[in-house]
Amino acid sequence: MHLTDEAIVCAVLPHGEHGAVVRLLTRSAGLAAGYVRGGRSRRMRPILHPGNLVQAELRARVEDQLAALTVELLHSRAGLAMDRLAAPAVEWLCGLTAATLSEGAAYPQLYPALGGLLDVMEHSDDARQWMAGLVRYELLLLGQLGFGLDLSECAATGRRDDLAYVSPKSSRAVSREAGLPYADRLLPLPGFLLGAPGPSDWPDIAAGLRTTGYFLQRDVLNAGRRGDMLAARERLVSRIARTATADQP
Repeated sequence: MHLTDEAIVCAVLPHGEHGAVVRLLTRSAGLAAGYVRGGRSRRMRPILHPGNLVQAELRARVEDQLAALTVELLHSRAGLAMDRLAAPAVEWLCGLTAATLSEGAAYPQLYPALGGLLDVMEHSDDARQWMAGLVRYELLLLGQLGFGLDLSECAATGRRDDLAYVSPKSSRAVSREAGLPYADRLLPLPGFLLGAPGPSDWPDIAAGLRTTGYFLQRDVLNAGRRGDMLAARERLVSRIARTATADQP
């Protein structure tokens, strides 16, 4: 196996005394893992930072062997680690990607989605400008893993307008009128997940996180499958809640 590709660093795990196993989201081949000799050295640590963009070369003699990986830094996003909201967001996004995707399967929509979201995070002064994108990325990843939500029409009436809820049972949208009697048993569907124009505010972002979080926990990150990943998301949600409270007039 020989692969040379642009990639986003997603996870770095210690291996041996000085090495590291690195999981990358590559542009053309999806998730890939390789062993970096000296990956825990002072020189390599700034390169192998989650979120960084690298040129990666993976080589393995046989298909089931852990590939040897060499990387060249193309763009560092380590500055996001200094931001109180962006830091846990990068940790969550990259960790979620590394933990849930299957190696050897291409995910052509996820690479530009994650890279674009990280770019917006770098250049935005208002976290609300990228938090909606984070929720959309979670929704996209659910779909890529086979747990997509059907938000095209109301599950009860077939209406395509005034969709306001998501059924936790069917994973389908429900209109405001049909869902109102059962609102306490349904999940919120904020407008930005339906492509509504304009910026999203903290209540909409919190609603979106609640809905995608429910399906991520139920279908992807349940106790038997990477349940420890939820701790990173809980830290992010907690910081968002504190920020939203502080922003209130």
